[in-house]
Amino acid sequence: MNMKALVIEKPGIARVQTVPVAPVGDRDVRIKVKVSGICGTDVHIFRGEYLGAYPVIPGHEFSGVIEEAGGKVTRFKAGDHVAIEPNISCDNCHACLNNRQNFCEHWNGIGVTLPGGMAEYAVVPEKAVFGIHTLSFLSGAFVEPLACVIHGVERARIRPADKVLILGAGPIGILLSKTVQLQGVSEITQVDRNQSRLELAKQSGAVKVCASLEELDRDAFDVVVDASGSTFLMERALDFVRKGGTVLWFGVPPRDGKLQLPAFTIFEKGLSLLSSYTSVRNSIQAVRLLEKGKIDVTPLISHQLSLEEFTKGVETIEKGIEGVLKAVILPESAKKS
Repeated sequence: MNMKALVIEKPGIARVQTVPVAPVGDRDVRIKVKVSGICGTDVHIFRGEYLGAYPVIPGHEFSGVIEEAGGKVTRFKAGDHVAIEPNISCDNCHACLNNRQNFCEHWNGIGVTLPGGMAEYAVVPEKAVFGIHTLSFLSGAFVEPLACVIHGVERARIRPADKVLILGAGPIGILLSKTVQLQGVSEITQVDRNQSRLELAKQSGAVKVCASLEELDRDAFDVVVDASGSTFLMERALDFVRKGGTVLWFGVPPRDGKLQLPAFTIFEKGLSLLSSYTSVRNSIQAVRLLEKGKIDVTPLISHQLSLEEFTKGVETIEKGIEGVLKAVILPESAKKS
């Protein structure tokens, strides 16, 4: 059995190819992929700036329908609507045994080191699958990024009535804002140079929006979250957090990025500086929030593309054009040869 798949052959080169569908093991399921999001990580993989080797089928944010379940699969059957947690841990190393599966010493990632969801089918372990029930496939493709956001918010220990600043109002920035609001904060301020994104940030619950850092009060926020991955903004976050406050660096920076931080300022302000890497057992929380309508992701979807349009999607995201927010791939729309 063959399928169409988007294959990144090497950095900067991606083509749709006809490839064999992987066999389904006893504890695997084969998913007919309906929606696969283009993440910043996919952009980094395409540009040769991330983990893994080539060639690779990208796509770690996806949802679909199970077409076949292995003989020892117990939680799912053919016809179930599902999304996936792409981080595959061994469950037996020192990190895993201490509930730090995101730092597994034998980690594999669907769409990074293993074939991903930018294909007509994906074969994944049962333990990486979550039912999405009545959720749309478009919403289901947000389970993975939302799980990462939930983990980051947990790391930051945001408290009721906190004042929170979020640097960046792209899809992740908006997801962070929506999740932070569930913690009962007093207000969120969000910064972005893109006016249309600021308007969406306001519609999504930010009390104040700014197009420039110069509009912000210094030393004013209990928690500052960088959602951009810009080393410039990561550094500037220290200017706006109050004494004794917390900075969460959430966005993915360039692999060779460097920070120049004022050591005495960190000491004098008594700051907690945190980063957040993927998620740990947060997918079920993401499914519940989406199912119950606590978080609505539909306003974030700006582009629905075919496999053949992956490179266009990457370039649109990188250039920030065409009102881009979240671009998703619909593998069923692949051109038939």
